Amino acid sequence: MAEFYVTPGQEVEFSKTVGESDIYMFAGITGDLAPNHVNEQMMSRSKYKHRIAHGALMVGFMSTASSKMIEVHVRPSETETAVSLGYDRIRFLGAVFIGDTVTVRYRIKEIDTVRRRSRAEISVVNQHGDLVGAGEHILKWVANDAA
Repeated sequence: MAEFYVTPGQEVEFSKTVGESDIYMFAGITGDLAPNHVNEQMMSRSKYKHRIAHGALMVGFMSTASSKMIEVHVRPSETETAVSLGYDRIRFLGAVFIGDTVTVRYRIKEIDTVRRRSRAEISVVNQHGDLVGAGEHILKWVANDAA
């Protein structure tokens, strides 16, 4: 197989404790002020008992992990730039609460040298080891303009 920027099995992790400020800043940026994210009183009566983080915030953390993959494992290229083609099979499997520490594991699953793409498996676990999110990500290496 021809050499490529990443190889199957390469992995990175990104960990972050989710703070109240993360949720409020994300809510403000996106306009998603749903009560399950910003209303503790209402959520105290729910199954969850507390506010929960936005699922899309977890996707943002997935994006951070993909950037870290490029930073750690990819040699700079003058001919191609890695860009995200998107996320597939995203699932939110458990609630993430303020104060939880999540760890995103981003692992290269396969590469397609002809189409200049890689596909990664992503898992998000909390501090208890519970799987709270999962998905797949596609990176594409796009040719730079000739200088």
